[in-house]
Amino acid sequence: MAYPAKYSALNELQLSEEARRTLTRIIRVAFPHPAVPDGPYERMTEKIVSEAQASTWFRVALTQGLLTLDSLTEEHFLDLPDDRALAVLKRISDLDFFGFIRRTTVLNFYDDPQVWDVLGYEGESFSKGGYINRGFNDLDWLPEPRIEESDEDLTEVGPLPYNIAQQAPDRAEPAGQTGGVPSDEQFSDLFKGSDTVNEGNTAS
Repeated sequence: MAYPAKYSALNELQLSEEARRTLTRIIRVAFPHPAVPDGPYERMTEKIVSEAQASTWFRVALTQGLLTLDSLTEEHFLDLPDDRALAVLKRISDLDFFGFIRRTTVLNFYDDPQVWDVLGYEGESFSKGGYINRGFNDLDWLPEPRIEESDEDLTEVGPLPYNIAQQAPDRAEPAGQTGGVPSDEQFSDLFKGSDTVNEGNTAS
C-alpha cells in the first residue's frame, strides 16, 4: 500500500475517461434501473469523484480499486455482460473501495429529479400546496382493490389443536377462594422468613 503523503501526484484525483466509464458502469450494475438514462449515473460518478477529493485515503482507494478491477477477470470489466459484472462486484462487496461507492450512491443517487421521474416520485409537496388536492392517492402501479364478495371457496384449515370454551362460566369464584383452596392457605409461605408488619409499627 502506497502512502499518499510521499506522492504529491495523488493529492489530486484525476481519473481517465476510461476510469470514469468504469465507475459509471459499477454504479449502473450495482443499482440497475433500465429505464433510468445515463445522465443520473454519470452525475453520480462526478459526485463520487468529488467526495473522494475530501479524503486522501478515499482518493487512493478509489484509484487503486478502479485500476485493479480488471484483474479479477480475463476480460475488461466494461465488456462484461451485466450478470458477470455483478458477479465481479459481489467479490469486492466487502472492500472499503466498493463500500465507499455504494454508500455515496445510496445517499445521493435517489435525490436526482430525473430518477424521481422514472420511479414515479413527484418530489416534495410543500411548495406545491401539499398532496391532498394534488391526487395523493393516484398511484397507478398498484392493482385495483377487490371490493365485491369473492365466489372462491374458503380453504379448510382443519380443527384447532386445543379446545374452545362453548360458553362463559356460570359464576366467578367467591372472593378469597381459588379452586376450593381456603384463602388462608393459598399463600401460606408468602411472608415466611420476613419481618412481621403490624398496624402502626414494625417488629422484627
